[in-house]
Amino acid sequence: MSLNRRALIGAALALPLASPALASSLTPRRLSVLNLHTGERLATTYWEAGSYVPEALSGLARVLRDHRTGETHAMAPQLLDLVARLQSDLGASQPVQVISGYRSPRTNEALRRSGGGGVAKRSLHMDGLAMDIRLPGIDLARLRDAAWAQQGGGVGYYPGSDFVHVDVGAVRRWNG
Repeated sequence: MSLNRRALIGAALALPLASPALASSLTPRRLSVLNLHTGERLATTYWEAGSYVPEALSGLARVLRDHRTGETHAMAPQLLDLVARLQSDLGASQPVQVISGYRSPRTNEALRRSGGGGVAKRSLHMDGLAMDIRLPGIDLARLRDAAWAQQGGGVGYYPGSDFVHVDVGAVRRWNG
């Protein structure tokens, strides 16, 4: 399924300065990701000169797509900001490893039915508001703590599955 460019551009324009910390700076925002299921990598500048870069947002949506269905969805710019801050603040030199970015409703329901380990019925992954990640060379508990310190949304800690869930929904935390 192709990415809805109008929704992507609308999301970018609706959140021109998603974070006060980032809003105070005109420094370009970069993100480097590796989709562990597809092997695709992307290192991109997704915000510069005071606005989000639609082509970069589109590229990130493609790499962070539902690998089971191939469906893409615009990822929330504030989520990208959160993950980019984590990557930068923790001094990660390698791409963010993404276990799950966008998840289609069909995939989400299939995972729920198969006992997919606490998959929420209204998962924020289905709205492009969540990612399950890890950072090579960064202790998982340190990543969890850094994500929680951001107070940017939900933080789920899954040490048994080796990832941290981050989202830009309500501020909350849990262990998986």
